Amino acid sequence: MPAISTCLWFAQDAEAAARFYVSLVPGSSLGPILRAPGPWPGGEPGAAILVAFTLGGQSFQALNGGIPAAYGTAASISVSCADQAEVDRLWRALTAEGGAEMMCGWLRDRWGVPWQIVPETLPRLLADPDPAVAARVFAAMQAMVKLDIAALEAAAAGR
Repeated sequence: MPAISTCLWFAQDAEAAARFYVSLVPGSSLGPILRAPGPWPGGEPGAAILVAFTLGGQSFQALNGGIPAAYGTAASISVSCADQAEVDRLWRALTAEGGAEMMCGWLRDRWGVPWQIVPETLPRLLADPDPAVAARVFAAMQAMVKLDIAALEAAAAGR
């Protein structure tokens, strides 16, 4: 079976981005870095062209393409977080240095890559067998930027 990997496009920061991402997500690692053997439109000899890495066991590649990519929101990196401290830690790190908050737990990092930072609690609450509970949680989530577990649980309880 062929190996599958998501490839992210960067102007010239592929290696820096991969190293940053790996530092944030437990169970992650940096893989081989392919470097340019000579000058190329995106950089000088020795510059990273393609960086392999894993985030929480998921395979990725970071490609230096020489020009910035314009990321939409049709795809994102989604991280399931065990608790609010993990949501807060990732949110702070990924929105720092030019990142941007979006709605409903979405953000863009400093390179424009979209992420979803989702507490494990959210899918469980949205799947509640009582449709009124799920509806309250959904409404609460839609009003949030960074997801707040305590507020989602309060919505589930009808408070």
